[in-house]
Amino acid sequence: MSSKARKAGLGIAAAALAFSGAVYGVASQASADVTVQLNASQLVADMGAGWNLGNTLEANNNGVPSETAWGNPVVTQAQIDRVAASGFRTIRIPVGYLNHIGAGPNYTVNAAWLTRIQEVVNYAHSKGLYVLINMHSDGYKSVTGAWLICDAADQTTIKDKYQKVWQQIATKFASYNDKLIFESMNENFDGQYGNPTQPCYSNINAYNQIFVDTVRRTGGNNAARWLLVPGWNTNIDHTVGSGFVIPTDANRSSSIPAGEQRLMISVHYYDPWDFAGQEDGNITQWGASATNSAKKSTWGQEDFLDGQMKKMYDKFVTRGYPFFVGEYGSIDKTTYDSANNTYRAAYARAVVAAAKKYGGATAYWDNGWNGQHGFGLFDRSANSVTQQSIINAIISAVGGTTPTTPTTPPTTPPTTRPTTPPTTAPTTPPTTPPTTSPGGTGTCRVTNAVNAWNSGLTNSITITNTGTAAINGWSLAFTLASGQTITAGWNASYSPATGTVTATNASYNGSLAPGGSATIGYQANHTGNSAAPTGFRLNGTACS
Repeated sequence: MSSKARKAGLGIAAAALAFSGAVYGVASQASADVTVQLNASQLVADMGAGWNLGNTLEANNNGVPSETAWGNPVVTQAQIDRVAASGFRTIRIPVGYLNHIGAGPNYTVNAAWLTRIQEVVNYAHSKGLYVLINMHSDGYKSVTGAWLICDAADQTTIKDKYQKVWQQIATKFASYNDKLIFESMNENFDGQYGNPTQPCYSNINAYNQIFVDTVRRTGGNNAARWLLVPGWNTNIDHTVGSGFVIPTDANRSSSIPAGEQRLMISVHYYDPWDFAGQEDGNITQWGASATNSAKKSTWGQEDFLDGQMKKMYDKFVTRGYPFFVGEYGSIDKTTYDSANNTYRAAYARAVVAAAKKYGGATAYWDNGWNGQHGFGLFDRSANSVTQQSIINAIISAVGGTTPTTPTTPPTTPPTTRPTTPPTTAPTTPPTTPPTTSPGGTGTCRVTNAVNAWNSGLTNSITITNTGTAAINGWSLAFTLASGQTITAGWNASYSPATGTVTATNASYNGSLAPGGSATIGYQANHTGNSAAPTGFRLNGTACS
């Protein structure tokens, strides 16, 4: 995601099953593993509504993946049954490997971890659901143990390791039918939320090609399986742009009709970020039905959404490649605006409907957290629904019927705030940003919202122009606490990464009218001191 606070926040006793000492059995694989050979349009229609088992198998503790590391409970068949009973037909299962991968030259994946992944896949597979598994957290610089880094120096070693890990995964699942889809990676990029850079994008393209070739050569049903590949950071604009190269598929099964593809294109959608993921009460409404223009973003509404999905259609679907919006959604802001869930449902319905219109399938991002700033649709401990209106919107948008809601009410969400790190940062800015010119000063107010975990943190900074004149072009200087280093940022450029930092406006948020505000943010590592920065100065003027 873009710096979406992907946090779980469930204090679960099952955390005692942290992977290091757990032994897992394997649920039986569905018996009717026959490949049906659906074409692109048939596949998208058959996948229906999708859902993410987020913050679970990609969660980790100091680089060791464990499904309970970020507070979610151990996955059970009953959890997946509840999701399926709610009308979802596709489950995306993000997976991390990290320090469960052994040393070279073999890079052997821990056998018990692969078995646990298989068991969770089987929970969904046995229900006849589509299942997507990927390599999720291995490509983030901010994650301990990450190694799939596109701008790292030793690409030869990285590519060798990547090939050998995917060979093991693909071999493990070679007999599964075409309702299992592999996704090469998640939001891979260089950690800077600007335009793509080289050779980083070329390396991402190379990873995708290695992935396709490796999976195909393992044989079995993998030779004809649908495979999912992303462009730069799963960003739509950077994927339809000139940098992304669709992998060749020379090793695919000869049983696939010559005029058909078996590759899908992966993107994510969280626009506008100030509605979908920004953790404050400024923007709580979305779409044509919004009743308060001050609570509605100035961009990223229905027309923008339609245009983004049309770009995917024009670039890929017309050539036989369907697309998959593997993550979308919006956080719970009902503590700021009691009507927020109405707009969250409208947003979900619109994303799913627009993707369907242009030949794409979707999967809602659920991080397991119910409560303020959570993405959760289910209480995973009680196996109950918490956001029926959003589920109804999703299912109706794909043309389905929501099953009858169970009479058992959901339990009260826990009040403990999540402590886990986000794994990405904001998506694309408006395609037609307002023009700004440099200059202008004024009095200002700055607020911080720091969310810290073991050795990392995010900080959302809101800058408000409290003066009487507009500010056209701004730089915000501040001093980080000792031991903090910025690893990624959004809505501004940051330099240097430590000490006294200057954040400079992006092209689309440089104008601050009197009373206007802009929210920026960053992710940072820390060595024990997670305090907010101090000494804020906007264009040289101290802020309150």
